[in-house]
Amino acid sequence: MNKRIDLHMHSLFSDGELLPSELARRALKLNHEVIAITDHVDYSNVEEIPKIQSAIDDVNENWDITAVLGAEVTHAPIESIDGIAKRAKELGAKIVVVHGETLNEPVTPGTNLAAVKSKYVDILGHPGLITKEEAELALENDIYLEISARKGHCLGNGHVASIAREVGNKLLVDTDTHAPSDLITFEKSYEIARGAGLSDEEAMKAIVDNPRELLKSKGIL
Repeated sequence: MNKRIDLHMHSLFSDGELLPSELARRALKLNHEVIAITDHVDYSNVEEIPKIQSAIDDVNENWDITAVLGAEVTHAPIESIDGIAKRAKELGAKIVVVHGETLNEPVTPGTNLAAVKSKYVDILGHPGLITKEEAELALENDIYLEISARKGHCLGNGHVASIAREVGNKLLVDTDTHAPSDLITFEKSYEIARGAGLSDEEAMKAIVDNPRELLKSKGIL
């Protein structure tokens, strides 16, 4: 049976509802293999990233699930994205997501472009109406694009899937979990991928092969 990997989740150390350990426990019960806890950061709180490392270590030592320390650079000035992402990596974040130009929030135009130019960014989350130029830069810099399960953020999924197919980008299906009800099963992630217009083969790559490849590149799997 395939286990789920989700590399975009939030705990109550940003705007999520759950402690890191409860987030991991609920994910474990839904047959997750790996989760990344990517709490929102800008320059006001990026230094606090290591606060949850002890909880992550505790989870990894005692349960059959791998929790990964991450961060999501969110609504920061575009001039600061690279610097915040760099600092997050220096502080131990293994996975850095940038909050992309989703269609239902007032994200600063140019955020997608700034994100895909940064060598410290791993995932461009819910990138909305990403351009071909931005997708090409993401491919060049080995940055994964996200198909989102989150309400509102999912509005651009079809466009993201179409652009990614044209350019050759690697896709991931993430939940951007904030609450217990946001967590999904492997089967639901497959449905979301297919609903975005991916073929069966493309969907399986997005929910199995690509996240495993990213984690292996970080020495996690």
